[in-house]
Amino acid sequence: MLNKRADKLELLRIAEAVALEKSIDKELIINSMETGIAKAAKSKFGNENEIKVSINRDSGDIELFRKLVVVEMPENTNTEISLKDAEKYGEKKIGDEVLQPLPSFDFGRIAAQTAKQVISFNVREAERERQFNDFIDKKDTILSGIVKRLEFGNVIIDLGRTEAIIQKNEMIPRENIKAGDRIKAYCYDVRREQRGQQIFLSRAHPKFMEKLFIQEVPEIYDGLIEIKSSARDPGSRAKICVQAVDTSLDPVGACVGMRGSRVQAVVNELQGEKIDIVNWSEDPALVVSNALSPAEVQKVIVDSEQKKMDVILTEENLSKAIGRRGQNVRLATKLLNYEINIMTDKEESERRQLEFKDKTDTLMKNIEVDETLGQLLVAEGFSTIDEIKDCEIDKLSKIEGIEEETAKELVQRAKEFYQKDQEEIKQKIKDLGIQADLTEHKGLTPGMLLTLGEQKILSLNDFADLASDELTGGFDIIKGERIKIKGYLEDFALSRKEADDLIMTARDKIYKN
Repeated sequence: MLNKRADKLELLRIAEAVALEKSIDKELIINSMETGIAKAAKSKFGNENEIKVSINRDSGDIELFRKLVVVEMPENTNTEISLKDAEKYGEKKIGDEVLQPLPSFDFGRIAAQTAKQVISFNVREAERERQFNDFIDKKDTILSGIVKRLEFGNVIIDLGRTEAIIQKNEMIPRENIKAGDRIKAYCYDVRREQRGQQIFLSRAHPKFMEKLFIQEVPEIYDGLIEIKSSARDPGSRAKICVQAVDTSLDPVGACVGMRGSRVQAVVNELQGEKIDIVNWSEDPALVVSNALSPAEVQKVIVDSEQKKMDVILTEENLSKAIGRRGQNVRLATKLLNYEINIMTDKEESERRQLEFKDKTDTLMKNIEVDETLGQLLVAEGFSTIDEIKDCEIDKLSKIEGIEEETAKELVQRAKEFYQKDQEEIKQKIKDLGIQADLTEHKGLTPGMLLTLGEQKILSLNDFADLASDELTGGFDIIKGERIKIKGYLEDFALSRKEADDLIMTARDKIYKN
């Protein structure tokens, strides 16, 4: 057929050799050959024919068939066959498929080239798929390879059977890498692309440090010590939080090793990056105290709901806690996933006094109480008029200095103020031109709507364009200084999760419309 003088077993030998060389299933190679021969056969018998090729896996014999559909009255003899003619191939009914044998033929130059291209393409695709499957399992691991070349700041790594890339921003800053160097990196992504799989490596990723510790510390590898979290400023400083599953173990000591041998091995791989090893605790206040070392923390106020904490320390410890260009507190923030506000004991005292005065002044102004009564209410935990409005009279009257009649009057005044305030807010919302789609958005209170309107956020579209940080507030490093950025709805004690939910719900509505 292909070449009458050729050994029929040659095809099978070729398939076996290619399969062995490319680490591909032999059956897939033979299937590719069948597809290639079928395409070549179409040039001989006509493109309108549906050709099926079968290669005998033992003898190498090649059989050609034309697929035909059984119909009553054939209109196209290349694709259809009558029921009467189909019966010679066995019992058939209308709609069945018939495989009609075709005569063998010798390939011409063009047909042979077509078959070769199809086979080559299928083999390449199979090789890419095999490589992708090989490396998808290596995601979230450390890979080692030889630096092949540098391209526009990116580093191309030869992994043996394929190449990987370390993008410029995934390198350790100021790291001197040249062609021929052996290098380790963390595989954070494997993507299937047109030109084959793309393997992305990183030396700046926090997971790279974690995996290095797993390699160097047997207790972590064996599961006796857990890595709870980590944060890096690549090339400069890093923090890693560890916890011992076995309480008899010292997790920090195990990670440091004899004379610092274990941690030093990781430091050397990270080009001298200083690593702080922090003992994990279920108490975030204790973790942040350890994480801000060498600063000595006096007090920590934790708001678990909003993932915020105030860290109070002395003036002399302030610079230590913040670190060079805010590095220490920035890494601690990433480590705990908390917003950390650092202040001195003096600043904290002044803040508390100011908050107390503001709350007292609010009560004096809005429900018309004298300073003494206002201070008494704030001292007893009534920081807002809403709390007084919703408070039971019996509870209020139990406070020393507040009689039952006074308690009734306080609750009544609070309710009257609330009613009046809500009406004023509604009118202001109307005057600001806030659209109905925003006012009807579930989760936004009238007070929130008023605040948003004052910031020219007037529609659901405007709201959907915001980020959660813009609502809750946060910190930013500007010219080396850690600056507090106030959020639009920060005064409403909105958590990061609540902010995310509000924004995502708004976006869902917009996209649906």
